[in-house]
Amino acid sequence: MVVGTVKIMILGAYGMLGHNLQGVFPGAECFGKELDITEKEVVLKTITASKPNVVINAAAYTDVDGCEDNVDHALRVNGEALAYIATACCESGAKLVHFSTDYVFDGTKQEYRESDATNPINVYGRSKLLGEQNIMEHMEDYRIIRTSWLFGRHGKNFVDTMVGLAGRMEQVKVVNDQFGKPTYTADLAQKTADIIDMEPGIYHITNEGVCSWYEFASAIIPNAVPCNSEEFVRKARRPEYSVLVNTKTGPMRHWRDALRDYLKGFDGTT
Repeated sequence: MVVGTVKIMILGAYGMLGHNLQGVFPGAECFGKELDITEKEVVLKTITASKPNVVINAAAYTDVDGCEDNVDHALRVNGEALAYIATACCESGAKLVHFSTDYVFDGTKQEYRESDATNPINVYGRSKLLGEQNIMEHMEDYRIIRTSWLFGRHGKNFVDTMVGLAGRMEQVKVVNDQFGKPTYTADLAQKTADIIDMEPGIYHITNEGVCSWYEFASAIIPNAVPCNSEEFVRKARRPEYSVLVNTKTGPMRHWRDALRDYLKGFDGTT
């Protein structure tokens, strides 16, 4: 855990994950959309002037289908901006913790370790991989945390979407041929505190337990029905398997336990 006088800066502090990071690091310096991470000089000035010990970047363009229509924007926010952030961290002597995605993989294997070869099949995954590459090119003291299927408060997520649809539709069709690991942002934020003090490198951090989107939906609502990806066509291709295997740290709790905590007191508006 990070304690004492360590100065932490959070980028993307007001998104779903960012809100949980603020709870774990209550004294952090927080930036949201007012800091445009695609503006190189602004990023360099902000980080080098503040001189943080740790920069945690949770800022990203996460609309997977939207990335297909806004390729340049996705590559700037998720890819090119990380060169600026990494350069600023290197110049100021700060560690960088950055969140990446299971979508850097193509889904042709049933599970992926941190050292496995990447091969994204959509623009979002390609843009996030570019971000990883830019970090590794511009600095050494980084921790890249790949995660998957995030749900939590303060942001659009699958759980909230399912609850909303279940109240309006007799049946909710959900694909049963894409597999991954749901991850609760509150748990991920807590785990981030441990990762900061670990060795530089890439980490796969998710809640435990593999499921399909349909299995995940069935744990949330009573009227989910299975379909295949051909029946539910999306603009961006999704990997069939994007199961991340954590080989470097202790495991987090099962996603069903995390989901139970998230759903406590859920009223459909959070």
